[in-house]
Amino acid sequence: MELTPGSLLGGRVQYAQPRTGFRSGIEPVLLAAWVPARPGEHVLEAGCGAGAALLCLAARVPGVCGTGLEQAPDLVALAARNAAANGFTALRFEVGDVLAADPAGPFDHACANPPYHPGGGTGSPVAAREAAKRGGPGLLTAWTAALARRLRSGGSLSLVLSAGGVPEVVAAMEAAGIGGIALLALWPKPARAAKLVLLRGVKGGRGPFRLLPGLVLHGAAGGFTPAAEAVLREGAAL
Repeated sequence: MELTPGSLLGGRVQYAQPRTGFRSGIEPVLLAAWVPARPGEHVLEAGCGAGAALLCLAARVPGVCGTGLEQAPDLVALAARNAAANGFTALRFEVGDVLAADPAGPFDHACANPPYHPGGGTGSPVAAREAAKRGGPGLLTAWTAALARRLRSGGSLSLVLSAGGVPEVVAAMEAAGIGGIALLALWPKPARAAKLVLLRGVKGGRGPFRLLPGLVLHGAAGGFTPAAEAVLREGAAL
């Protein structure tokens, strides 16, 4: 596997990833900012890839523990190397499918950037990229239920997904006993419809559904907004 070196959070995190196949965008960085973890708590991530989300979370919350599940053994090995390169000794990565694996838990928080693109259309010629981005019918429901099962009572479940997946995931959260659900829209530019959202709920939570003030990612002239820069480069929480 040929790698390209890089960094996240404005250079605070060293991050190597495959030159071809699925490459990380801003989604895992935003997801890490959305997880309400505190030092000493244990976070489970499904589909962790080369570890971007957990690496960013460890940089933002010193002392947090993390377990990443990923089906591709070469990415698991790369994620472990990325963690070691940054000195994040409390992160570990395992080969496994979230629907079948049994990582040691329960966990204080769970999160994922699931394959949320619907089936159909023109797929990627790179199998790894296609598997990471596109899921079949019911996949979001299955991932939501699997992550919820691994949470302790009072633990949080955080997801980044397409706006079109919100109804399915909210229904799946409620069916899995996840309440107090909050949604934060990610607007690509002012006056543009949100394509991505962040969802979070609490196992056993009883609060009402909340629509939070969203985040505008880019200014009208291009470039990230100051609010987005604070999250993507400075490690601010959402």
